[in-house]
Amino acid sequence: MMDYKSAGVDIEEGYRSVEKIKAYAQRTMNPLVLNGLGSFAGMMEIPEGYKKPVLISGTDGVGTKLKIAFELGIYDTVGIDCVAMCVNDILCHGAKPLFFLDYLACGKLDADVSSELVKGVAEGCVQGKMALIGGETAEMPGFYQEGEYDIAGFAVGVAEKEAIVTGKTIKPSDVLIGLRSSGFHSNGYSLLRKVFSDLSEMFQGVSLGEYLLTPTRIYTDIVEKVMAKFPVAGMAHITGGGFVENLPRILTNPALRIHVRKDSYRLPPIYELLEERGVPRESFYKTFNTGIGFVFCVDQNHQEELLDFLRSQGEDPVLLGFIDEGEEAICLE
Repeated sequence: MMDYKSAGVDIEEGYRSVEKIKAYAQRTMNPLVLNGLGSFAGMMEIPEGYKKPVLISGTDGVGTKLKIAFELGIYDTVGIDCVAMCVNDILCHGAKPLFFLDYLACGKLDADVSSELVKGVAEGCVQGKMALIGGETAEMPGFYQEGEYDIAGFAVGVAEKEAIVTGKTIKPSDVLIGLRSSGFHSNGYSLLRKVFSDLSEMFQGVSLGEYLLTPTRIYTDIVEKVMAKFPVAGMAHITGGGFVENLPRILTNPALRIHVRKDSYRLPPIYELLEERGVPRESFYKTFNTGIGFVFCVDQNHQEELLDFLRSQGEDPVLLGFIDEGEEAICLE
């Protein structure tokens, strides 16, 4: 006699997973959410006060950083990464984060593991000031290795149409001010896992495995504070591709160029270890965030005031560079 369980899908374990997940999702809810988990779709009102509201969305996953989580048996941090990679992207256009949906896929469902993953998602949603209003868990035996999961997410925010940050007002002499990252975030891990194959090796008092699992920083709070006080011309989330790929994305005028001073700050010590083990320094800026996770572009007249404000908020900002004119999209010197 054949049934779904004999084919590898345990419906009862799925029910148990959902019940555990509901408790984590509940802490992310707010009065704009119109229903709870379990409906066919999540519902959320757009906040009042917008004349021409525009929805801004982003989607992403965690990538091979998950491999380290599986190897160490630590599952409650990569969910934060999943949220961060999505919400930090939509912040770049001035979005106020509203809600998040997650997608979790595995070969064989373990309710304890899946709920730990979503626990991290819920924590990321709290940090990102958004509600976790729905998601999907897919058990696909034979498709994924047993004990491994994939996780992806989808974030939606809202902005007033006239206030969307597009980069159109960026001009020569504008300055770039960077915020520190919390580590490698969720990028470059195929290379990192190759270089740091022994996750038990110690670095700065913790194992390399634990260091590499440091969750991606979520910038919602500080971005909201900056946008409330300063006219921001552009913002960049430094993800895969580093400065080389991500900073030019803020430009709409092909005559303009990003100019980065590499000596404007010191690379985190882990990069010295990378270089010692054969990763060329010139590749850092097109692979990793090199210690800077988010960048503001503002008029140079606001430079000192913004730097002072960021320091007052506990930040250690970096005057990273400026905008000038040139044929290439970015110059690193």
